[in-house]
Amino acid sequence: MPFIPHTDEELTAMLSAVGVNSLEDLFDEIPPALHAGKLEGIPSALSELELSRLMRDRAQQDGGAMCFVGAGAYDHHIPAAVWELVTRGEFYSAYTPYQAEASQGTLQIGYEFQTMVASLMGLEVSNASLYDGASALAEAVLMAVRLHRRSRCVVMPSTVHPIYRSVARTIAQRQSIEFVELAFDSRGGHIAPESLSSLDGRSYAALVVPQPNFFGILEEVDFLTDWGHANGMLVIGLVNPLAMAWLTPPGQWGRKGADIACGEGQPLGVPLSSGGPYFGFMASKSAHVRQLPGRIVGRTVDLEGKPGFTLTLQAREQHIRRAKATSNICTNQGLLVTAATIYLAILGSEGLSGVARTSHENCVALVQRLTAIAGVERVFERPFFHEAVLRLQAPVAEVLRSLAAYNVLGGYDVGRHFPQLANGLLVCATEQRTMRDIESYSELLTRIMRHRTAARCPVQPKI
Repeated sequence: MPFIPHTDEELTAMLSAVGVNSLEDLFDEIPPALHAGKLEGIPSALSELELSRLMRDRAQQDGGAMCFVGAGAYDHHIPAAVWELVTRGEFYSAYTPYQAEASQGTLQIGYEFQTMVASLMGLEVSNASLYDGASALAEAVLMAVRLHRRSRCVVMPSTVHPIYRSVARTIAQRQSIEFVELAFDSRGGHIAPESLSSLDGRSYAALVVPQPNFFGILEEVDFLTDWGHANGMLVIGLVNPLAMAWLTPPGQWGRKGADIACGEGQPLGVPLSSGGPYFGFMASKSAHVRQLPGRIVGRTVDLEGKPGFTLTLQAREQHIRRAKATSNICTNQGLLVTAATIYLAILGSEGLSGVARTSHENCVALVQRLTAIAGVERVFERPFFHEAVLRLQAPVAEVLRSLAAYNVLGGYDVGRHFPQLANGLLVCATEQRTMRDIESYSELLTRIMRHRTAARCPVQPKI
C-alpha cells in the first residue's frame, strides 16, 4: 500500500478520539529541554522523475570500486540465492509480526536466526535482532547496568569502534550511566593488562571487550573476561560475527565466558548498500534472558500438539510503558535477519570458517605487500584478523583521494578519531579480494608514494 499522509482534518479527528489536543501531548514524557524544535534547511519535495534521477546518480557512485575499506562494514561475497529468496513477496513485505499467531513463517525465521546466533556466539539465548551494531552495544550496556544493580559505571576501552562509543554514550547518558575509557597500548594496539590497575578501588557494572577491536587487533579476551568477573563486572563481548566462526566465541572466553555478546550483523549476507540498512544482534547467558531487550521468538506447541512459534518475554516499548521497557529502540531489522538466516544456512559452519580464514589470509598478504613499499609500515605488532593499521609517510586523506581517482577505496583514515595515529590508514581484505586486486593496489600505492616523495625532494639543477 502506498504511503498517503493524513490530512489536517484526519489528524484533528484522531487526536479528539484519544482525548488530546496536539501531537506533542502524545510525547509528554520527553522533557522540554530535549525537544529538537523546528527542522531548518529541509529542501522542498522532489518530483518522482527528480527523485529517481537522484537515486540513480547516488547508486552509480558506489558501483565498481575495488574496496579495501572495513571499519565496521565489510565487502563480502553474498551467494545469489540469498537475496533472490529474500526479495520474494512473502519475505519482502512482511515487516514484523505484531500478531504473532498469524505470522508463523516470519517467526520461524526469527527463531532459526536466534538459534544460529546463539550457536555462533557460544551462548544460550539470543534475541531476534536489533537496529544496528552501535545501538546493540548501547542496549547491552543498559542490560548490564540493569543486571548489576549496584553500579552505573561501564568500562569502555578506546579500542572499541569510535562511532559505537559515541552512540552508546548518547543513548545511555540520559540514564546517568558513566563510561570510563581505557587507553590502548601504543605498540600492540590492544587493551594493555597493566592499564587495568587504574580501575582499582571502584565498582563497575560491566567491561566491554571488542574482538577483533577497531584496529583489527585481537584482544586478550580470556584474561580480560576473567579479570572482569574477578572484579564483580559483567563482560560484554562486542564481536564481528563472521570472525567468531574461526576465533573463540564469547561464550567460551575465560573460565566462565562473557555474559553478553553483541555486534553488527552486516557481514552475514547484507550488502554495503551505501551505509545501510544493517542490523544488530545480541546473545546472552540464559540466566539473563529476562533483561534481554528486543524481540525473542519461542517455540511451543498448540492445543493439538503441533509445533508453533510465538513472541515471548515482550518487554519492548511497543508493549509496555517506555520508561519500563528493556528495549529503547523499537525497530528491529526483520528483512535483513531473513537474509542473514539464509546466508548462514547456505554457508554452514565450514563455509563461514572458510570465509573467515580466507579473509585473514588475504589481509596478511595485503599487509606484507603494502609494507614492502617505501614510506609504509605497520603501526601495531600484535596479531590481527582481517584489518590492520598502516602508517604512511604522507597525509592519508590525500592518498585516499588519489586512490579513489583510480576507482580504489584504499582504506579508512583512523587519524579522524585518533590524533595520535595521524597518517594512520586502516586497510581491510575480505575473501572478495584476489591476489590480483592486492597487487593492483600495491602498484598504485607505490606510484602515489613515489610521486609524493619526488614532489618533496625535487632534483637540484646542476651548476
